[in-house]
Formats: sequence, structure tokens, C-alpha cells
Amino acid sequence: MAGQEAPMTTKPRRTATQHGGSTLTDLQQALEDYLPVLLGLVENGNWLKHNLRFCWINQEDDVEETTMSDSWYEVLSVLHLMAVLLLSQANLLLLPNKFTSGYQSTALEDCKRASIDIFLKAAGYLDFAVQKVLPQLPLELRSDLPLDLSEGVLKALCLQALGQGVEIQLGMAIDSIKATLAVKRRLACEMVKYWHQAEEYIKELPVANGWGEKHKLFIQWKHIEAKAIAYYLHGLILEEGNTSAGIAAAALQAAEEYLKESKMACDSFHVTLPSSRNPPPWGASKYLAERIPKDISSKTINWDSQKHEMIKHVAPALPDFVLSLKPDEYQLPSTDPSWNDLHAQNVVPTK
Repeated sequence: MAGQEAPMTTKPRRTATQHGGSTLTDLQQALEDYLPVLLGLVENGNWLKHNLRFCWINQEDDVEETTMSDSWYEVLSVLHLMAVLLLSQANLLLLPNKFTSGYQSTALEDCKRASIDIFLKAAGYLDFAVQKVLPQLPLELRSDLPLDLSEGVLKALCLQALGQGVEIQLGMAIDSIKATLAVKRRLACEMVKYWHQAEEYIKELPVANGWGEKHKLFIQWKHIEAKAIAYYLHGLILEEGNTSAGIAAAALQAAEEYLKESKMACDSFHVTLPSSRNPPPWGASKYLAERIPKDISSKTINWDSQKHEMIKHVAPALPDFVLSLKPDEYQLPSTDPSWNDLHAQNVVPTK
């Protein structure tokens, strides 16, 4: 079902599925229906917990697939897939070709708000997986998990979802005449922190294949891009204040350097196999690409080639704000009542 979704997104009309929605929605519903049944296997006393083999194809690990005889591995895999499906749903909501004229701007804003809720829900699945499900697996099994389900990748993906949520908030603030420069800077600085933490979790992991490497490159690219816009907005505020012109100029110059670096990181991400298409910039990225080259050339200091490499090091520190977005709270559903019937009939063996 997931494999059918990708080619469908490029078609102008979508084929109706069993529930009248997309295949992603059907797959999400199927997983939500499956999870209560699966939880019956992890209950204390169910001998089936270690008697069934679960096999999943990996995306980021060199090993093509991983099979384990532990029902908690299945729970972890299901939660991971549910989170990834939500990220894909948010992506579909934000596809620019869905909105072609001005009268649809309200629908676009609604989609942006909905995507933020989806990002937080996905982060909630991943945070629960790390905090509550991973500890259920014995240490020897945890060391055998594929990279896709390693603590580092799950945490990075959770922070990525939060970072992308803030990016949407920042884009909406940029488009709003009511949002102050201080609000925009705060959002940009928060975005830097989310992407920095995500990169810290994933940078040391041995991702060697295409998808794993692309995931790492994506986080690096978004981290650098976030720094560019944060330094730009910080420099504008420093210009308005009583700060010396040299400090403000250093922040703006750093923004320009990070913008150049982010373009190279973006290109590296897209050319890495499996290659991807570089879409036109939009939202905060579009603002970044348009405003920085235009504004900074007339405001920055002329650095000689020797000092050019030190620009980012002499830039003033960004303000440190408390992160506002948190993962949604998630709890596993109740076990499917059919297990009670089976136990009553002594169909399921227990200790």
C-alpha cells in the first residue's frame, strides 16, 4: 500500500481506496487496528511473545531485512512505520502544486496548520518508542536492531519532526504582517536547536547505504539552512538596537556564509543516490534565498580572503530560547478484547 502511494502523488486525480481516502490513510488505519491485537502478545504470561518471528525490510541499514522473535520488536516497528506515514502525510499536505491560485491561500494556511499537528503526532510516536518500547527489549536484542530502529535514528527523526514543525511556523510568521522580527528570530533560533540536536544523534551512526546517507545529509542541510536564517534575523535586530555596527555586520555576514554552505549541502543531498529533484524554494527557504543576497551586500563589512574563513567564528552567539514544541503525548491503546475471549476459552497458552 505504501509503495502505491508515491506514483499516485504525481497524478492530478487520486484513485479512491477502500475507505474513500488515500492508501496512506488506509495503511495508517490498518496499523492502528493491528496494534491492539499485537499488544495481546506482549502481555505477561503469553507464551506466544517469543514464539512468533517478525520480519521487516530495512531502509537505512546495510542489512536488507531483520527478523526477531520478540513481539516488542514488532510493536517498535509498527510505531516507527506509523510515524513515517505521518511524515509522508504532512509532506503531501505541503506539496506546492496543490495550490495554484490566490483564492486557495486559506486552504494552504489550513494545510500548514494541519501539517504542524501531524509533525507533533509523529514525534509523539517516536518519543514513546524510545522512552517506553525500546527498554522492553533485552540488551542483546537492542544491539541487533537495524539502524532504522536504533535509539539515535529514532531520536533524530523525532527532533526532525519538531524542527520541520517550527519551520512551518516560521514560514507562517514570515507571511504574517502581525509577526514581529523578534518572534521570527525566536522561531529561527529554536529551529537551529532542534536540527542541531538531531544532527548530534545521527552524525556518528554508521549509515553507509543510500537512504541512510541521505537522511544524514538532509539533517545537515536543514541545520545549516536554519543557521543562515537565524543569523540573518539576529543581525537585523542587532542593527535596530544599540549594538555596534560591526557586531551586527558580523551576524549578517555569517548568514550569507551559511546560505552559501546550505546551497552546497542541498545539492549534496539531492545528488546522493537515490537521487532526488531539487524543488523551487518556498516558505522560510524562499525568504532566505531572496532576502539575504539582496540585503546583506549593502550592510556587511568587506572582509579580505584571509578573514573570510573566520566569519562564522567571529559572529555573535545566537540567543538561547527554550524550545516550545514538544512531542504529543502518546499511550498504547488497550489490548483487543478478543484476547480476553481466547483466554477464557483456554485457547492461548499461559505460564
